[in-house]
Amino acid sequence: MAAPRAKFVAWVGAQILPHEGDVRRWLRRAGWSRDETDDIIQDAYCRIAALESTDHIRSGRAYLFQTVRSLVVDRLRQARVISLAQSTEIALMDVYDSEPSSERVVAGRLELRKVQAAIQTLPERCRTIFMLRRIEGLSQREIAQRLGVTENVVEAQAARGLRLLLSALTDGESVEDAGPHKGSDDRRIRRRKDR
Repeated sequence: MAAPRAKFVAWVGAQILPHEGDVRRWLRRAGWSRDETDDIIQDAYCRIAALESTDHIRSGRAYLFQTVRSLVVDRLRQARVISLAQSTEIALMDVYDSEPSSERVVAGRLELRKVQAAIQTLPERCRTIFMLRRIEGLSQREIAQRLGVTENVVEAQAARGLRLLLSALTDGESVEDAGPHKGSDDRRIRRRKDR
């Protein structure tokens, strides 16, 4: 009997506990006091502890959110007075599965291709600095040393790259079309070169 209980405790530790903070934040945003939040979380753990098996649960996160949602609905029914914020938060909390739908996966892949294509249209130095900074996570100092430029150039080019990409992605224009917005950075860089 101890082995199944140990397996259950390990499952709760891996699948439920990591999401408690998200649930607490949701409850606090929905207007529940700290004490009420603690009570709801405690009740959720009690319901989960009463389970005979967790084999039927695909997503611990979704199960925890659904359990808390049920407890909240019960409390609100008992109170018979629901604030607009609480009822809105309940509607927004319909989380059944933390895995994205196939439609969202396809949409995400299309968006990723769009971003990758936009990055490739950045000017060469801007693209290099942007990728080193945003994708590889190098610091401005590391990039400046690697490319033999100042940290100010790295900062300006990384900001320019981000601005051009955001403009291209939100306005639907290509990075080259976003050119009029880049003038101030280009003038600053040219002035530094002239010195």
